[in-house]
Amino acid sequence: MAVFHLKPKHRARIAVLITLGAFGLSGGLLYANQTAPDLRGLIHVIDGDTFEVAGAKVRLHAIDAPETDQMCETRQGEAWACGGWITKVVQDRYSGQMASCEALDVDRYGRTVARCTALGEDVGAWLVREGMAFAYVKYGKDYAETERKAALADRGLHAVRMKTPAQHRADKRRVASTPRADGCVIKGNINAKGVRIYHVPGQRYYDATGIKEKAGERWFCSEAAARAAGWRKSRV
Repeated sequence: MAVFHLKPKHRARIAVLITLGAFGLSGGLLYANQTAPDLRGLIHVIDGDTFEVAGAKVRLHAIDAPETDQMCETRQGEAWACGGWITKVVQDRYSGQMASCEALDVDRYGRTVARCTALGEDVGAWLVREGMAFAYVKYGKDYAETERKAALADRGLHAVRMKTPAQHRADKRRVASTPRADGCVIKGNINAKGVRIYHVPGQRYYDATGIKEKAGERWFCSEAAARAAGWRKSRV
């Protein structure tokens, strides 16, 4: 077996590289596994299932409330702005109240996903029990039984006709994702951090990405045009 003798300065240089590599690896693992800290503070209601607590946006775990712009229909066939009504109910009950939130995850929008307690009880449980939100079993079955009982009692939203919030969002994305008549199919999206990213057909998030032109997002006819306007290509 060959034995290599390194000069002291070379041994020192290799030691530094190994140390940096180790820190890089451990740093990557810590970043991949980190979760948001638990939060405690006064509640600012954004919508039926999203709060701001201690300066952080919090998405309530395992529930799904109607979007603010969502419409429902009464059993008599009358259109009703149920999304705005739910937001108002939640604001009236929780705005300015002290919350203690157990952080469970961070979603793709950078929001802390958490189970929050306020007014002496689990906020998500109250919303589902009163028919103000639905159990979001895709992300947890915590409130599935609570929802079943609310539905049997026709509480809140269980007494009207409506799309699920998830279906409402999917329909909005579908409309927003319809290519323009001129055939330009590259989607120039702006993410939650304000970064301009474009997606081309076949990329991972292309189908799920909608374009909100009022928010400054736009369609492009070529990648060159997107780059020239200040967008970068999605890495996935």
